Amino acid sequence: MQSFMKAQKLKAPRMKSTESTFHKNLEEALDVRRADHGFYAQIMPPWRSGTCADFSSNDLLSLGATGLMRKAFLDELARHPDFNLYAGGSRLTGGNYPYIEMVEKEIAEFHGVEEALVVASGFEANIAIFSSIPRPGDAIVYDELVHASTHDGMSQSHALCRKPFRHNDVDSFRDTIADIMGSQPMIANGSRSIIFAVEAVYSMDGDVCPIEEMIEIAREEMPESNFAFILDEAHATGIIGPKGGGLAQSLGIEKDIAVRLHTYGKAMASTGAVILGNSRVRAMVQNFARSLIFTTAPSFPAIASVRAAYNLMKDGTQQKMLDNIQENVKYFFKQLTLDPVWPEAVEMGTLSIPLAEGWEQREHFVHMVPVWSRQRYTYWLSFHLNLSGISAYPIDYPTVPKGQSRVRLVFHGTKTKAEVDRLVRSICAFASEMIEIEKGQTAEKAPKAAQYVYSLLAANAS
Repeated sequence: MQSFMKAQKLKAPRMKSTESTFHKNLEEALDVRRADHGFYAQIMPPWRSGTCADFSSNDLLSLGATGLMRKAFLDELARHPDFNLYAGGSRLTGGNYPYIEMVEKEIAEFHGVEEALVVASGFEANIAIFSSIPRPGDAIVYDELVHASTHDGMSQSHALCRKPFRHNDVDSFRDTIADIMGSQPMIANGSRSIIFAVEAVYSMDGDVCPIEEMIEIAREEMPESNFAFILDEAHATGIIGPKGGGLAQSLGIEKDIAVRLHTYGKAMASTGAVILGNSRVRAMVQNFARSLIFTTAPSFPAIASVRAAYNLMKDGTQQKMLDNIQENVKYFFKQLTLDPVWPEAVEMGTLSIPLAEGWEQREHFVHMVPVWSRQRYTYWLSFHLNLSGISAYPIDYPTVPKGQSRVRLVFHGTKTKAEVDRLVRSICAFASEMIEIEKGQTAEKAPKAAQYVYSLLAANAS
């Protein structure tokens, strides 16, 4: 907490007169973020030291925390003692090697698809997909909450017509198709395509894409079937579907999705990502994606870690963790909504969790639960949780739209009910404190946690 607040201290006014204009301009730009306490500081998360319960990291199945992934990785390396640390070039020059081709074939078989192309990261994968797949004259229709990497990829796309639809809103999805069909003659006559960009699970909202309904709407609205879906499965990988294969596999719609993206830095506790499609998709990416053509191929250790993660998926190691996530998210909703302060907090608009509404009727839960609050309360809630021994971060613009900040909770495979109970108590204590402040039942204008943090900020300013 002290490291975070120290990083928000303005620096431009304190710069020496001998500093260059170049560096002064950089510091002034950074100070704009510091002024709003929005400076991204690279600090050590408290859960790493064991001082806080982890409700924030991407180690979703706890394969990293338990050491299961480390053991599987070292076992995989031991089976190939003569491996090289380096790749030797890009995939199209000296960087291709038998092991990476073998693993890609295994991945393709696991996901029920013709081809798999492993890349360095999910961000790089989306840049590659959207800069190479859409053709001139195509249009891209995308959910308004797609990841930043999708936006960056679309900015490099040949498809100049790009239109968003309201998040997970199938009516807006249908209307957007109709708008494009009416304004783009080549798409209306079937000679060009609409590329649909959606995500299986939206990481900042914790909701699942209604992909089956969208496929049916696309078929109804586009009789020439000149459309293709690109599905980002980053937050479904390892979590949803048979052995963690993702949303498309859980619904049996693999053949309806032209391109799938899976990432390995979250539930699979590894690194990198994979682009799934047919041989034509792979050829397009390899021939037109500059981000892959002009970069070094993933090294043997990186691919070995991916294979180790898939070995854990295949033998069902993750199932116990998946079941635990389901149980703990349900338990969280139950205990929270039973607390007498919660209904009042929701009614007053102090706090809310949309995913907690009607939770009893849902059969499946995802691992992410955003807690919404008044805009100025988001950081206060985060301060309160951290000082209560719970690691959870505020999510603000530009990660989410302006005015829609929240605190995101992430439930992991080895969380205990005792930790969930502590989380519920902390949230409800914050809600109770804020209700008293809002009702004027106390002279305080900010909660105790915020006062403490602001005192640190004042101390750092002197």
